[in-house]
Amino acid sequence: MIKSSYKGFAENLLLVLNVLVLFLVLFGDSVAIPVWLQPVGRMHPLILHFPIVILLLFGVLELFRFQPELRDNALYNEITTWALLSGAILAGLTALMGLFLSEEQGYDGDTVLWHKWLGVSVVFISSAIYLFRNAKWYNSKVARPAALASMLCLVVAAHYGADITHGENFVLAPVWHPDKKLVPIDKALVFRDVVEPVFQSKCNSCHNPDKTKGGLMLIDEKSVLKGGRDGKIIVPGQPQISLLLQRIHLPDGEKKHMPPSGKPQLTADEMNLLYQWIRENAEFNKKVTDLPGTDSLRQVAATFLKPAEETEEQYDFAAADDKLIKKLNNNYRVIYPVAQGSPALGVDIYNSSSYRPGVLEELSSIKKQVISLDLDKMPVKDAELKTIAKFENLRTLNLNFTDISGTTLSQLANLKYLRSLSLAGTKLEAKAVEQLTSIKSLKKVAMWNTGLPVDEIASLQKAHPGIEFITGFKDDGKPIKLNVPQVKNTSFVFTKPFPLLMSHPIKGVEIRYTEDGTDPDSMKSLLYQPGQMISGNTSIKAKAYKAGWIGSDVVQFAFYKSLYTPDSISFITAPDSRYTGDGPKTLIDKDLGGTNFTNGKWIASQKDLAVYLQFKEPVRLHTITLNCMRNFGSQVFLPVSIAIWGGTDSEHMKLLSTVKTPHPQKNDPFLIKGIDCTLGTDKAVSCLKIVASPMQKLPSWDPVKKQSGWVFMDEIFLN
Repeated sequence: MIKSSYKGFAENLLLVLNVLVLFLVLFGDSVAIPVWLQPVGRMHPLILHFPIVILLLFGVLELFRFQPELRDNALYNEITTWALLSGAILAGLTALMGLFLSEEQGYDGDTVLWHKWLGVSVVFISSAIYLFRNAKWYNSKVARPAALASMLCLVVAAHYGADITHGENFVLAPVWHPDKKLVPIDKALVFRDVVEPVFQSKCNSCHNPDKTKGGLMLIDEKSVLKGGRDGKIIVPGQPQISLLLQRIHLPDGEKKHMPPSGKPQLTADEMNLLYQWIRENAEFNKKVTDLPGTDSLRQVAATFLKPAEETEEQYDFAAADDKLIKKLNNNYRVIYPVAQGSPALGVDIYNSSSYRPGVLEELSSIKKQVISLDLDKMPVKDAELKTIAKFENLRTLNLNFTDISGTTLSQLANLKYLRSLSLAGTKLEAKAVEQLTSIKSLKKVAMWNTGLPVDEIASLQKAHPGIEFITGFKDDGKPIKLNVPQVKNTSFVFTKPFPLLMSHPIKGVEIRYTEDGTDPDSMKSLLYQPGQMISGNTSIKAKAYKAGWIGSDVVQFAFYKSLYTPDSISFITAPDSRYTGDGPKTLIDKDLGGTNFTNGKWIASQKDLAVYLQFKEPVRLHTITLNCMRNFGSQVFLPVSIAIWGGTDSEHMKLLSTVKTPHPQKNDPFLIKGIDCTLGTDKAVSCLKIVASPMQKLPSWDPVKKQSGWVFMDEIFLN
């Protein structure tokens, strides 16, 4: 009797739920949901898992119900009946709550519509099965399609629900992402190819046409600029007052922190990207390569993109021995890898007074690895083209202003990978250039100031449209901006003085530089000349100038002297688990971290960053330099203070140096800086303790005010 009354109540409840669901489906647009019912609607995600599990269980059981051994099994039928009845009731409650929830602002679009109708279908199909499953005509031919239909609607409805809650294609994203393609940096737009994908992966699950939480969508330029119910989310050029940055930098536990707790969070790189983009006026149509090479936004964006297509080439030769490369580097020749981790090498030969034919022959041991050879302004003769032709993998060859006559250019015809050849400033004849056109890979020949008549060059271009014959530029009266000076030094950490190697591909350019942190000018700054030596920690800013041209952007780089390496290093206080690098040895491996602080080469903490160094033999140190980063977009500040202790052992250490950094100003640029700490003793030490303290209270102008700043360090130099 009790069971019967329970079952009767459940059946009546199921009927009522079907009526309510049907009513809201038909007349929901005309009904205003009371405020007191909104919490009920918001319980929709809380209970929806119950009907999913129970109805899926019922569906599987129903597929086997009419098996001979189960057809008359009372217990089996009782279990399936109650599973169906409870599942249908829970489905009805879930659908009802979902219909209440859909009446709130922010739930629109096709995904919500499909989720709604499939959810309602689950209620009606499961209720219909319960109503008719004991009818005489209800057999295996009906039961199995009905069970499969209910399970299919259930699974697809759940899929659309996940899309609404977690973002488009949430369920299949790990295995199916056909549109997720990295764009080459030379073709990428900052917003479309770098910023927008961050919105798509971390924000659009709540801010899309189907679910506009807070009245905000982040799907295109128009919606981003429009903002939401709380107003505009970005103020171009003013990251410190942009609501977007304030929300993403709130502590995780804060109610308004975005993305909400439990959803995929923005990485440090992504937060930095959004900061830099807004700081640089949040432009939507600017190309990444339109930004200067030293620009912080460009450097951050580059980590989200693949290199330009021409740098993606795979090589079928092994890398040359590092010791051999170091041996071949000297005061008239520099050899360097064309890209990090690449076996391909570039060779620049300079200092014409030291040049002789043997300079090229000395490179025979790395002839397979050399893909770029620069002989600009060297007294190269025709006979040496035969030696150059042995560099079988050459892609780029610069013979500008050399002494070749062009009569033996046919020697280069065997360079089957040669793409770019520069012959500017040499005296050529058209028939000599014709010898090169048999190289199928050749795409570009620079031949301005060669003495060739314009009509002969035009004839060459017409006969060989696949090759671009560069003859200079047409002077339209507008000055052209110079590209930045090139630094040819292969290492930025040294133990002995070495020559500074800078060059520029355009003849007659002056390179001016400074070592005091100021931008160089064309008159008072130091003029670069070959042979200038670097002997200590030096931060250089350089700029190219030439009469009639616009000066280049400023390029900045730093050299660090490191005389001593400790025999051991360990953490006294552990860094943040996200920024541990390769352990404490990261700080003494002489490998600079660069501008990307998530590349595994930086150590970081929001607490004191303390390390212990030990030497087997006592050393006399005068200066200790900590290489640190400043990047306000990610709350990365220089240490507010650095303290250094030293002594003969860990029990007898004294304070040797304390350094405090200037208070940060909100317009301070991105910076990687070596902070020098001069020791107050000349006594030998066997151990050191170094403590770098982060900013505990962020400045009032920082969008985040409730947490500590970060201190980032990639290297410690001991001198």
